[in-house]
Amino acid sequence: MKMLQLRRAVAVAGVVLAGALPAVAGEAAAGDWPQLHGPNRDNISSDTGLLKQWPADGPPLLWKSGQCGNGYAGPAIAGGRIFLSGDFAEQEAVIALDGGGKLLWKAANGKGWKGPYPGARTTPTYDNGVLYHMNPHGRVAAFTAADGKEIWAVELGQRFGAKPGTWALAENVIVDGKAVLCAPGGPKGRVVALDKATGETLWANTEIDQRAAYCSAIVANHNGVRQFITIMQTSIVSVDVRTGKLLWSHTHETQHGQNVTMPIYVDGKVYASSGHGTGGRLLEIAPDSRSVKQLWVDKDQDNCHGGVILRDGYLFGHGCRLYGKGFVCVELATGKTAWNEKKLGKVSLTWADGLLYCINDKAKVSLVKADGAGCSVVSEFKLPRGKTLTLSHPVVCGRRLYYRHWNDLYAYDISAAAGK
Repeated sequence: MKMLQLRRAVAVAGVVLAGALPAVAGEAAAGDWPQLHGPNRDNISSDTGLLKQWPADGPPLLWKSGQCGNGYAGPAIAGGRIFLSGDFAEQEAVIALDGGGKLLWKAANGKGWKGPYPGARTTPTYDNGVLYHMNPHGRVAAFTAADGKEIWAVELGQRFGAKPGTWALAENVIVDGKAVLCAPGGPKGRVVALDKATGETLWANTEIDQRAAYCSAIVANHNGVRQFITIMQTSIVSVDVRTGKLLWSHTHETQHGQNVTMPIYVDGKVYASSGHGTGGRLLEIAPDSRSVKQLWVDKDQDNCHGGVILRDGYLFGHGCRLYGKGFVCVELATGKTAWNEKKLGKVSLTWADGLLYCINDKAKVSLVKADGAGCSVVSEFKLPRGKTLTLSHPVVCGRRLYYRHWNDLYAYDISAAAGK
């Protein structure tokens, strides 16, 4: 039973972000966190001047909001406001909080998820004063960030034949230029581009014969070709952002059709990792973007859904605990495991000011120093925790550490001044 519960937890994976105000009418400002894993989707914060060690009971808690609704989705932060999604009775909603955690507005976005691991799982994506959000049944909607007014909505099931998986649809949509990009996985649209102003279909790829697998994509510019890169149920795929045409694909199979962890692009290469013994692999994209070559496969870093971060030539992320893995460091160039630390537990993570911020599924928060030689826990504390697992990803933005647990959002002061 415990193994089944852990497998079910996978689908609530990529769900974190945070939000803000003065710039609500315009583009996200430098230092904001406007979408899953930040402005570059690399899960690396630009914050500096942070505490290098926490007090014994953790950094100062600035506030806690208990108005977020049920769910695992983390915050998006832009223009002084914090944006999340949550389930309120039968309904899923996008909400906005001010910088002090006060609820400003709540906008409905279809039905909530009542299947395995009920609750909201996707973070709103902020772009130029508008929020874009996919609910677990495949309703993608656009809302005015200032007041939550709905601009348009599209049912991916009706338009593209998309169907929720065992653990719902859990993709955090990405905005690129005039398009909202996502992978419904339906026969009438495996990967699609929607006009961000109207919701009309710009293109729909039907070449890929696979369903969605809970992954949130990245957009990479390789030799002048912008490509949408994601993991479907059995393959890593790349689609031309301009035309919707398939550029390349590579087999990447895992148990239960769970490919959750966001891929990483660097210097013409793509890293992808999945849990349950699948492991990670590094692909090299051909100069013309029409094919890929596999460089290596590593079975140790089979990241289920906590996220993998690339820093200084090394990949940091937890391996699947079902297979006895710990926190794993892999050298990008060779695929060799540099070290494996089993004391941290199964963690979700982010990176800021030279340190990793980790939280495990039992609510222990750790500040970790890590490089290719090893890792050490600098500080740690325990969050209050109910019956649900702590699966959201932490966010560091504006010298604050944000963490969402079910109906609560916590904001901690982690500025260097907080330690004085």
